[in-house]
Amino acid sequence: MCKPINLGGHAAYQTKMISLLKQYYPDSFTRFGPSLWNTIGKFYSMDLTQIDVIMQDRYSIFGPIPRLPSDMIRSMMVSLVMQKPNYTTWSEELKTNHLAAILSGFHPDDTPGVGTFYDFCDRLWMSDKDNMLDHAQPLKKREVEKPKNPDDKAAPIEKISVEELINQLKSTPLSTGTPYARLFQIFHDVFLMHSSDLGLIDMDKLVLSGDGTEVVTSARNRYRKLCNCKDRNCSCNRWYSQPDTDCGYDSSRHLFYYGYDMYMFTAADSENDLPVFPLLNRASMHDSFGLCYTYHAMKAFLKEANVTEALLDSAHDVMAIYKFCQENSIAAIIDLNERGGLNFKYRDTYTIGKDGIPVCQAGLKMIRDGYEKGRMRYKFRCPNCYHCDGIHCDYKCSDSDYGLVVHVPTKENPRIFTVPARDSKEWKLEYNKRTSSERCNKREKIDYQLENGRHQSTKMWYCRLYCIMMCQHLDAWGKAQSDNPIKDIFAQAA
Repeated sequence: MCKPINLGGHAAYQTKMISLLKQYYPDSFTRFGPSLWNTIGKFYSMDLTQIDVIMQDRYSIFGPIPRLPSDMIRSMMVSLVMQKPNYTTWSEELKTNHLAAILSGFHPDDTPGVGTFYDFCDRLWMSDKDNMLDHAQPLKKREVEKPKNPDDKAAPIEKISVEELINQLKSTPLSTGTPYARLFQIFHDVFLMHSSDLGLIDMDKLVLSGDGTEVVTSARNRYRKLCNCKDRNCSCNRWYSQPDTDCGYDSSRHLFYYGYDMYMFTAADSENDLPVFPLLNRASMHDSFGLCYTYHAMKAFLKEANVTEALLDSAHDVMAIYKFCQENSIAAIIDLNERGGLNFKYRDTYTIGKDGIPVCQAGLKMIRDGYEKGRMRYKFRCPNCYHCDGIHCDYKCSDSDYGLVVHVPTKENPRIFTVPARDSKEWKLEYNKRTSSERCNKREKIDYQLENGRHQSTKMWYCRLYCIMMCQHLDAWGKAQSDNPIKDIFAQAA
């Protein structure tokens, strides 16, 4: 049998780590600083033996004895902590840095080469192709345009509307047999569920913050001609080195780039801004479309998640998204985009402002007087009859002393009439949680240097991305852990 078999389990890894640390670093208790001990303690406590079971079917019963998948995943995570950009430099680091080898689960005299890491990535990727699309494609021309306002995002270039896309996705269930399925299975079973067990994520009442961020993979779109046509702009296919990428516009840095638009769902109610589900889309894709594709994929893989709130920025301010959230009992907390219109007439007599408050014929904002949950409608009263301080109106809009009453059903315009109400403190407090997306993206792109990978295939980008997400959850476990058992062992020995 040449399948990977972990006989000792996690205890064997811990015993091996202690033995090798004592052998190669006998003065480790005084030599290592608090930060390094914290890193050692996190990997010492992280049990990855379940990965060895998950990956069994990716190995043959013939051939040499393979490295344990748990050790390979662990080593890939250690490389990110030590900020090594690729597996070529990492395999060299393992030969010279004994601590890196020990944390990975390898003996310093027996570390894997660069080919072993790439072979393991092939096992993680459930496809014979390294990319989603074929290398041969028609000539890609830059379709996305620079917005007139520097602070705005580029306009969508999709040929269909968001509503049409949502209807298409509803009628076409996504198969879980995608190439990144095994990566998500490992992330889900070993990391996401453990974070849920620790109380770091509430899967029964999941509050998601969604946002797209730019992932630059190259300085230009690399391709070569496959034909002998003299015309450089002929319609023949080109061979692209990165077929899943294209040109997009980075609104934060005000420049065009080549790569992906990574749409990430983050647990906004988590103190550690933990990632839940990612999707690498082409760079030119608008966030409103990225949300639809990512949510559709997430529900196929993460069926047990009960999403109760969606926190989104103004790029998602589309009526179809509000209606979709309403149909699925999701509270849509979305910032308004002024270009979508902020005022409209209500029954030809009352104007509704951007805060969702009716304005009466006298030009006064009416007073919110509760929400009828059973009928899904807000109640507003005349401010004069409500006896608001500083308001006096002689206009007689109702024969009743109670004053004019307006009922506004939320289903008529869920974009303006949100639950909770846009002008409420509750809405603002919930929307403030959306900054978890920025913090999560910062962890991935700056702290763990996502873009430094410089890989040539979607397979390698997904492997790097999921390992970074695993490191984010590991960091959260370390914060939740009150003690450091391995440091205590060496403290007693000292």
